[in-house]
Amino acid sequence: MSIRVLIVEDEPIIAEDIEHILVSHDYDVIGKAYSSTRAIDMLGTRYPDLVLLDIALKGDKDGVDIAHIIRNNYQIPFIYLTSFSDKITLERVNPTMPYGYIVKPFKDKDIITAIEIGMYRYSMDNNKKTLLKEKVDLLSAKPLTTMEFRIIELIWQGKTNKSICEELFISLNTVKTHLKNIFQKMDVNSRNELMVKMR
Repeated sequence: MSIRVLIVEDEPIIAEDIEHILVSHDYDVIGKAYSSTRAIDMLGTRYPDLVLLDIALKGDKDGVDIAHIIRNNYQIPFIYLTSFSDKITLERVNPTMPYGYIVKPFKDKDIITAIEIGMYRYSMDNNKKTLLKEKVDLLSAKPLTTMEFRIIELIWQGKTNKSICEELFISLNTVKTHLKNIFQKMDVNSRNELMVKMR
């Protein structure tokens, strides 16, 4: 089955060029969004497997904002495609954990290689996530909510409570409340005990 790609690029000529590259390599382009508003709409209606995401977009949100939406609501891989590679931009994009970063101007092989590596990494991440979920389900006295499992994932990745707040857009008190529930369901008293039990 062909990978369904959404192109989010505000320059129509570049979007057409990317579409041509993808189609010639048997990818299925399910849409081209020229603005952040259109990108958000297409994410919810076109069901892409992967998003190629420009950072500088027309609209009230840029590509980094869209990346946060993808990560929090859709859990699909995305690859940045941009002319920005300065330190400030990289500091903004790193927390979104993209599956690739292509700097314009690009060659055909840059896009195809980034997609292949990104999709492979995504499949490996999903496999780890499934194994982690199975382990959590086995060890917990009561089923965890989706948010509680997401917090366990982030703890497993070594994230602090503050980092979890920033990544999930929730308050520190909300994180602490979820942790209290997680500890109770997993029959532990601390993050360290939780990690030991998970190992």
